[in-house]
Amino acid sequence: MRLMCLTLFVALTAMAQVDPEYVIPKKNPFATAADLKNGQQLFMGQCARCHGSKGEGGRGAVLAQPRLRRAPDDESLFTVIRDGIKGTEMPGGYALDTRETWQLAAYVRSLGRIAPEKVSGDPKHGQELYASKGHCAQCHINGGQGGSLGPELTEIGSRRSAAHLRAAVLDPASTLPEDFLQVRAVTKDGKSISGVRLNEDVFSIQIRDLSGGIHSFLKDDLKELMRDTGKSPMPSFRGTLSSSEVDDLVAYLVSLRGNQ
Repeated sequence: MRLMCLTLFVALTAMAQVDPEYVIPKKNPFATAADLKNGQQLFMGQCARCHGSKGEGGRGAVLAQPRLRRAPDDESLFTVIRDGIKGTEMPGGYALDTRETWQLAAYVRSLGRIAPEKVSGDPKHGQELYASKGHCAQCHINGGQGGSLGPELTEIGSRRSAAHLRAAVLDPASTLPEDFLQVRAVTKDGKSISGVRLNEDVFSIQIRDLSGGIHSFLKDDLKELMRDTGKSPMPSFRGTLSSSEVDDLVAYLVSLRGNQ
């Protein structure tokens, strides 16, 4: 009976998926008011947790903007929703059929007509804080310059909301990516390495240390391997920056949108 139920579930899931041979039209064929309403329901159920209820962003990219860098037209937006984005936390919409994928795409496109988020603070002063008091460039790349321990920030304003960025500045551990892990390794000869896990399998682990260096170890060569789940090497700016300085730094981060 269990096998029959599993087989039926797989069959129903396969029926719901978009046909891989489907030729994607250039223009969304399902963009009526009814389609948008259903697309909104799909968005709230499957997307809002990461992208925000109004597309304002959070763990996922900001969608409430006139042009999406990875999906500038209907065809590419359909593909992103269907297939996800490899190497990111954006999964494919495997439970959606063709019509639902288009309806969701129509709703996502409508979010670009929402007024952009208003952010208090002075981005110019925030840029000065980024380079000086914040020491952000030690760990983050921005425009090709900076360290590589933390996430790149060149386009962070188009990928994260102001609320998410403020939380990252004040409480870094609260905004960690799902696959992020801080680790500490001690070799059998007593050498200690702390940093961020890059890759790990059953037999080995690769770590980027706090200065950006990369180390590869066989686990059999380690005396200890400690996983600091839920911790971040980034310090909180709470108490380091004043309230107005936090506003300025967040305003600068929101302004970082690459070539947009």
